[in-house]
Amino acid sequence: MQYMALIYSDPSLEPAYGSPEFEMMMKGYFAFNETLKAAGAYVAGEGLKDVDTATSLRIRGGKVETMDGPFAETKERLGGYYIFEVPDLDAALRFAAMIPSAAYGTIEVRPLMDYNA
Repeated sequence: MQYMALIYSDPSLEPAYGSPEFEMMMKGYFAFNETLKAAGAYVAGEGLKDVDTATSLRIRGGKVETMDGPFAETKERLGGYYIFEVPDLDAALRFAAMIPSAAYGTIEVRPLMDYNA
């Protein structure tokens, strides 16, 4: 079964880019990637550019509306994701707990829909 781990964090709590703490966090991500791959659980994963590069879209009254930035008002921002191929939710949660951003953010884990089942 495939699960997506959505990585949310408050930028004010993240290590500053270029700092030794940031470098340690990134080493944690590289090690986590290798752990997933070695376990055969890695499907995909990537960071996202900052939320100020986002464009939100919705359809209202049959018309497409676009807005710069995120639509939701929140301190935590979606910063990246992983997709795991694992037997069950417990295994997905074990991997999600290894994501370095879990130390200062939130990792949301959801099963992916399988429309071909």
